[in-house]
Amino acid sequence: MDPFEDGWVWWAVALAVGVPIVLVVLTEILGALTRRGNPAAGPVRLLRNWVVPVAALFALLVFALRSDADQVWARVVATVLGFLLILLVLSAFNVALFANAKSGSWQERIPSIFVELARLILVVVGLALLFQWVWEADVAGLIAALGVTSIVIGLALQNAVGGVISGLLLLFEQPFKIGDWLDAAGVQGRVIEVNWRAVHIDTGSGIQIIPNSTLSGASFTNLSQPDGPHHVTTSVAFTTDDPPHEVIGLLVEVADSLPMRATDERATADYQGSGKYAVSLPINGPENAPQALSLYLAWLWYAARRRGLALDGDASDPIAEPGRLEHALEVVGPTLHLGDKERDLVLSTSRLERYGLGEIVQPEGVLPHDIRFVVDGRVRLAVEAGGGRIEFATAEPGDYVGQTALTREKTLTTAIAADVLTVLVVPLETLDELVRSRPLLAQEIGQSIELKRKLAADALATAGVVRGKLGIG
Repeated sequence: MDPFEDGWVWWAVALAVGVPIVLVVLTEILGALTRRGNPAAGPVRLLRNWVVPVAALFALLVFALRSDADQVWARVVATVLGFLLILLVLSAFNVALFANAKSGSWQERIPSIFVELARLILVVVGLALLFQWVWEADVAGLIAALGVTSIVIGLALQNAVGGVISGLLLLFEQPFKIGDWLDAAGVQGRVIEVNWRAVHIDTGSGIQIIPNSTLSGASFTNLSQPDGPHHVTTSVAFTTDDPPHEVIGLLVEVADSLPMRATDERATADYQGSGKYAVSLPINGPENAPQALSLYLAWLWYAARRRGLALDGDASDPIAEPGRLEHALEVVGPTLHLGDKERDLVLSTSRLERYGLGEIVQPEGVLPHDIRFVVDGRVRLAVEAGGGRIEFATAEPGDYVGQTALTREKTLTTAIAADVLTVLVVPLETLDELVRSRPLLAQEIGQSIELKRKLAADALATAGVVRGKLGIG
């Protein structure tokens, strides 16, 4: 018998020559993909290391050696080859669908458990078909039994499974992420954990655990979306005697001075009639909302008293009580070198003001029309630099800010209340009169200006900021 006519020799030759060539080609392709970091290297490695050798063994057994396909060894090799082909197809689909998923796409949002479940189902179905084809097994009865069992288990665990499914759907949809602020089920706070069963929210006073089924069946608000400033609204009331436009100006001015205000955003205030106003505060994130609102209302109380406006229908201020101004002069009198005549002048022309903790007493770059003498509390002096402030000195009781009013220059620094602050406001006209009668006062104020100039320059130099950029010098 001619072996070439029988055909098995040709199969042996083809396998002996073809398999090494295929392996060499796949090795080169695998090396190139690995160097590029291409995720397709995984399926190619599986194809080179397992699929091709097992396929060659199967061809050798069935075609070259003419083994009966019903023999056990042939069926075992066919089963292994079929399983490897299933894995190869799944690996290829995984690379094609998920390896290069764009940010925000459904491929990236889908929970990994969904992918694993789909992969498990495909493997089970593939193995069932493989055993039916290779081993002629009857898998229909097994599938039916598994289906009935699954229904029974599902009915028994429907509440638990429902929560898991709700969690998976939330993970897939991703209406929020870790770190977002939610207003859900009467709870407001920051999301710190999301799992299959529940969402954990840090409310600031504890961890609130909300089941996923509750979130899925109700509406909630993601306060962190969309990106950009978060707006906090509040309502305040004044008397109908207070001029609306003057009140609106005050409301916006106080809101714009908040340290957590969103950059390049302005607050808004609307008059609603009957002395009521609605204010919207743009702040950097919902996590700052409680602090911003509390600080705003506190500062508004002080600012309204300074303007003589009746917040909540009350314009009274404790510092206007009799004897307060005389007490203030006892604190600042030595600084002003006051005699009896000068004391009466200050008493008749000056006033007391109070500032809340953190309020700006004197902004940088303005031309002041009066000097503020510290009566009670402290003032932090700072220079603006790079979007922030560099503090360099503190004004104690008896000291003063806004002294450039005397030289008709713009302020070089920002003065900030370090405590609840009381100051004596002396108008420029009164200060000019005091200087004419007390030349030493003018000299001391000039020395104070130069000292603060030097301290500010030293602070900027230490921080590596060029002096000319801030107009100090």
